[in-house]
Amino acid sequence: MERAQRIAAKTVRRVLAGSTLGAALAAVPDISAGDRALVHELSYGTLRFLGQVRAIVQHLADRPFADANVEALLWVALYQLLHTQAPTHAVVDCAVRATTRLRRTSAKGLVNAVLRNFLRRRETVLAALTAPEARFSYLPWWIDRVRSEQPARWEEVLDAGNARPPLCLRVNVRRITPDAYIAALAASDMAAIRVGAAGVVLERPRPVTDLPGYGEGWFSVQDAGAQLAAPLLDAHDGMRVLDACAAPGGKTTHLAELATLDLTAVDIGAERLARVAENLERLGLSARLIAGDAADPGGWWNGDPFDRILADVPCTASGVVRRHPDIKWLRRESDVDGFVAQQRRLLDALWMMLASGGRMLYSTCSIFRAENAAQSEDFLARHPDATRLALQLSSAQVSADGQLLPAEGDAEHNHDGFFYALLQKS
Repeated sequence: MERAQRIAAKTVRRVLAGSTLGAALAAVPDISAGDRALVHELSYGTLRFLGQVRAIVQHLADRPFADANVEALLWVALYQLLHTQAPTHAVVDCAVRATTRLRRTSAKGLVNAVLRNFLRRRETVLAALTAPEARFSYLPWWIDRVRSEQPARWEEVLDAGNARPPLCLRVNVRRITPDAYIAALAASDMAAIRVGAAGVVLERPRPVTDLPGYGEGWFSVQDAGAQLAAPLLDAHDGMRVLDACAAPGGKTTHLAELATLDLTAVDIGAERLARVAENLERLGLSARLIAGDAADPGGWWNGDPFDRILADVPCTASGVVRRHPDIKWLRRESDVDGFVAQQRRLLDALWMMLASGGRMLYSTCSIFRAENAAQSEDFLARHPDATRLALQLSSAQVSADGQLLPAEGDAEHNHDGFFYALLQKS
């Protein structure tokens, strides 16, 4: 545990310095599988609740920390004390030993005092944390924006973003039925339930490569909310379909599973398309892959219009922070306007490639109105030949103006935050 605490503290510091969590974890040295799993758990968890643990340290420390490594180590240990079942004495003892390994022997007493003081005064300390950033563990601008845009549900939305996400799979219906796959899981002593048309949620998350049928292409990992995109596009056999901004390929492969299409997947970088190719091969599917800028089709489009276009555009990813908690601390409010401008360029370019009578699904994994409802309203005002169609969603997923908010609860409600607008060209 002591080693994992040290590595996790360094990982969290790298994120706060500007690295993504994925890149920071990729820099972790060669350690055992068990240690690596614990490092991942501590890094993800500490970033989920960083506002809370950071406020506790500020409340209990009698002076500002001169060493950022020691402070980050305290964040990790406090996360364990608050949100895991790790034995308290082991957490404290390992954190004190980790301080020595950081060559900060003089800070051992401070680390020990802060952690033991928290254990003695836990309820009093938590009650004293009244600032919104400490309560919700988001930056103040994020909290203010969600509260303004979702006044009836803002606390629920923020809390859902800090929950542990379920392991949700999308069954490849070209290989196996969802019910048959649940039976295969049960035969391996893995409990799961159906969700949606092809979704399966495991009762206990496991490494996906350990699940039955991984190598045979029986499933993909995809959130229940993301699984709505391909069916909403309503593509039929023989149609020319474009998946713009396709990497890593979850929606590309879903489209290919649902119908036999003339399918093109475009993404800005060839290295990103490699992931799409890998997923297609494992699932036994095919698509035309093109490295190019969807906002500048002159370099790759042959002029033949598409019957369907999936515009799953870059965004703040504010709806998927429970899977990527680093986003909460890396995003700045000014980023929203930058994504809005990028989305606008993409939509206008893609609309030009859509056939008359065709449909384009505008999709984001954001919960911010500027990227979603406001963006679609602005698009309709610019394009008089565009009509927004009503979405066919189950009662469990009915949402205001196409906005699915992140939620907990039963399997059908337990999804990330997404936005969908289905646009038809007259």
